[in-house]
Amino acid sequence: MRTKQEYLDRLKTMNNNLYLDGKIIPRDHEVLVDCAGVIGATFDLAQDPELQDITTATSHLTGEKINRFTHIHQTTDDLHKKQDMTRMYCQKVSQCIGRCMGVDAMNAINCVSFEADKINKGKTQYHQNFLKWLERVQREDLVGSCAQTDVKGQRMLRPIEQPDPDQYLHVVERREDGIVVRGCKVHITFASVADEILVLPTRALGKDEGDYAVAFAIEADHPQIKQVLSPHTMRKRGPEFQRGFDWGFVDSYVIFDDVFVPWERVFLCGEYQHGGICALLFALFHRHSYSGCKPAVGDMLIGMAALAAEVNGIEKAPHVREKISELITIAELGYAAGFTASAKGEAKIYVPGVGKMPYGPGACIPDSIYANVGRCITGESVFKEQQILCEIAGGMPATFPHEGDFLNPETSELLKKYVTRTETMSVDEQIKFWMIFYDYTNSGISGAISYGAMHGGGSPIMEQIAIYGQYDIEKCKNIVKTIGGMEVKDKKKK
Repeated sequence: MRTKQEYLDRLKTMNNNLYLDGKIIPRDHEVLVDCAGVIGATFDLAQDPELQDITTATSHLTGEKINRFTHIHQTTDDLHKKQDMTRMYCQKVSQCIGRCMGVDAMNAINCVSFEADKINKGKTQYHQNFLKWLERVQREDLVGSCAQTDVKGQRMLRPIEQPDPDQYLHVVERREDGIVVRGCKVHITFASVADEILVLPTRALGKDEGDYAVAFAIEADHPQIKQVLSPHTMRKRGPEFQRGFDWGFVDSYVIFDDVFVPWERVFLCGEYQHGGICALLFALFHRHSYSGCKPAVGDMLIGMAALAAEVNGIEKAPHVREKISELITIAELGYAAGFTASAKGEAKIYVPGVGKMPYGPGACIPDSIYANVGRCITGESVFKEQQILCEIAGGMPATFPHEGDFLNPETSELLKKYVTRTETMSVDEQIKFWMIFYDYTNSGISGAISYGAMHGGGSPIMEQIAIYGQYDIEKCKNIVKTIGGMEVKDKKKK
């Protein structure tokens, strides 16, 4: 497995295909330092002997010890450990750890490539292509990112109906040695500091939309793709009020303008029946990951609320305790749903009109209902959590002075006098607290965090659709009919 330094050193050698504010920038540019540091933490912490039970796994391909972020889940225990690993990592860095998208896409493709080969009766080698690619990823401990979301153009039109067909990424040419693709994937988090990008379909597809049913891996620094960046970083700090961890993230518009992909990197191409399943499987695995990261963020929000109450001297107020209890409930319900999704995991997926059926080469897939319930609970609560923090903190964070004003001799002592609210915490500690509170509630990055937390992995409406569509509502109706002495029709007789 790699070290953080080895990862950072490789970033410096990669091709420059990153665009920011009209300029091409390298991967060690100052706006990416904190983002790379987040990914780097996954290498450092994986070296800790006390954490290796959850941060590492045994490859089902080679039997070697690998980073769990490159692992294909084989058992329910793997799913439990992935969830706990994600929560632990996010507690360490404060927010998204950046590698879940890659491992979730790998697990989706592992299943889909296998099934696509089955329907093609040996005419394709998608699964072998994927396993060969995966073995290298595991051996070199590469960072994967997932590019799923298309720009989508006119939202009420299907891909094939778009006036501009490039609004969804699609195959424009099939050659003997590979395919050529065109389109743009958007909001692709950490793609600019990844080694590889896994490209997946974004939705269910019809018989005439086979060109949009394409999945492949491509180097993040491929010279034919362009990444247009939106980096999100916090205010820089000096040594006097330094943060314990400088978190940041970066999103990309990943543009494919007639990009060639060799067949050995293609895992789906034209099998429209599996395009939608591929999209849903990634979403399922990723929503399960949220049951680790969102509770971790919840842990931080609980701490922020409790400290804000303490600094303001209102920690014993009943309404404050009620609000903090609500934060705890959101976090732990999300975790509990994810834990149940792990426990009920099996090598099956839900197919509308059919129910659960075997899918893939035997890898473990989390239960869809519970994974979606956990993601829905936490996704719907994003702005409610911010409201609770606002109510407990008051207006202080919105206008809190900059660091330099606490260092300027003309304003330093006066400001320290007027921001002091409690004698139980030193004024310097109070300043550090309100600064980190500002970072996660009032800064530019805090807005991006909230939007990402609401929509990442699918907005709550998508989880609601999955929950409603997959839950056995007829069974619930029959419970009522039986108790009420009503007629219960046997569907099997129809």
